[in-house]
Amino acid sequence: MAETVNSAEPTRRDFLLIATGAVGAVGAAAVAWPFITQMQPDAATVAAGAPVEVDLTPIAEGQIVKLFWRGKLIFVRHRTRAEIEAANNVNLSELKDPQPDSARVKEGHAQWLVVYGNCTHLGCVPLGHQGQYEGWFCPCHGSVFDTSGRIRQGPAPTNLPIPPYTFVSESKITIG
Repeated sequence: MAETVNSAEPTRRDFLLIATGAVGAVGAAAVAWPFITQMQPDAATVAAGAPVEVDLTPIAEGQIVKLFWRGKLIFVRHRTRAEIEAANNVNLSELKDPQPDSARVKEGHAQWLVVYGNCTHLGCVPLGHQGQYEGWFCPCHGSVFDTSGRIRQGPAPTNLPIPPYTFVSESKITIG
């Protein structure tokens, strides 16, 4: 008569079964990973249209921050009280593209000006805090913009455009 042994100790067969299961699980995860990641949009697609959040807290008064949204340059300017007053005290009939300062900023947030950062003449990048009006000056062809981004002199036909943006909180905006 043959004797059978019932042992609670793991056998070599138990080890091989567990090891095979673990290798199979790792293999299944390795095969599934590319399929899962390909479902997410690539970086170019995200950069092309994803909204950009901007924290306004570190931007000092008088500072202009440059960033990109949808591949286009954006200026975020923290205007001083003097810059806001200068922008409000302009005779609109003197402007090539008349637009009041209040139409170029969000209500209650006059200190924040958000505009596209390319000259409307030929797309050059104007320099901040330059020109007769201390707004922007385009060194390529001489367009001069005031502290509200309105064209004051030069060949640019229109004001610096305003991108779509909203205030998420008092210190944060979302562009796009």
